[in-house]
Amino acid sequence: MYLDHFHLKEHPFQITPDSDFLYMSAAHSRAKAYMDYSIRNRDGFVIITGEVGAGKTTLIRKLLSEFDDSVLVAKIFQTQLDETQFLQAVLVEFGLNPFNAGKVELMDMLSSFLVESFLKRKQLILIVDEAQNLNRRVLEEIRMLSGLETEKQKILHVILVGQPELNETLDAPGLEQLTQRVRLRFHIAALTEAESADYIYHRLRVAGAVDPEALFAREAIPPIYEYTGGIPRLINTLCDTALTCAFADDSQCVSEETVKSAILELQWKPFNARSRQSLRPSPSPFGDAESVNHRDIGDLARAVAAMEPRLDGIESLLKSMVTVLQARNRISVRVSQSQITQFLQQISAEIGKLQTNHDA
Repeated sequence: MYLDHFHLKEHPFQITPDSDFLYMSAAHSRAKAYMDYSIRNRDGFVIITGEVGAGKTTLIRKLLSEFDDSVLVAKIFQTQLDETQFLQAVLVEFGLNPFNAGKVELMDMLSSFLVESFLKRKQLILIVDEAQNLNRRVLEEIRMLSGLETEKQKILHVILVGQPELNETLDAPGLEQLTQRVRLRFHIAALTEAESADYIYHRLRVAGAVDPEALFAREAIPPIYEYTGGIPRLINTLCDTALTCAFADDSQCVSEETVKSAILELQWKPFNARSRQSLRPSPSPFGDAESVNHRDIGDLARAVAAMEPRLDGIESLLKSMVTVLQARNRISVRVSQSQITQFLQQISAEIGKLQTNHDA
């Protein structure tokens, strides 16, 4: 509704993925280079991860727009499927009709299609978005499909794109055969404040703005970054709301005050505060996992010791907790929030039992 007011040809901050608006940050450029490399060299698996709203799907659409007729692509965006449904989805993407076949027939149909297409000099690519939702059985099917190869080349190239949980899934015990096939793995980080400014001005230019900085004042950028954390989808939401506020105020420029008004309209907290809140586990008598330190654990151990002399189970849990915290604080290893939360919940349950026995 504000296009004529700001002399724009189209909405610059639409939420739906549009490769025409793709801003190639350093991270996006590198992720795309990895995908291009894998396809060009007929290499194996590529894993691309990024936070929700980081621009992964838009990057995929940009990649797809560059393929010619020699490339056959199966694009899977719905991933909460079982093995049979997944194979059917892949075959449908390749233009086949798989719905009256069982799983064995589906595998045979897909394998035959891949080999025949390869012999016709077609390049075959499977791109799976939201891959963090894939279950283990589907991942095993993907591993088996990726095993189709000649003496020198892979027949099917696989690109899995998903949220950071995808890495945790792939690193779990039992998936070693799959992860050994991964050739490249890259995480798309959030934009920096400088990149966020470039991102905003890039989208305004694409939308037809003659002077983007006259439309979005430079002093409006810091609060945008503070409340979006450099996540492109959140930037789009806030900037679109800011443009709407400026239009309502009959202003030709989005100022810092306009952005603050938009933030009030959205009722947002600063991004860091919202991120911490989203990671907070269920209420526990010991507070959240981020606030637990070694002194807290020592105090807890002494309190429990005063309540009940036999603490072998509790002691073991506490030692495990300390080990996790030491690993988290002192060396660079992957220790998930869920691991720490699980320890706290176990300790809480044991304390509750002891307290009940003590009161009785």
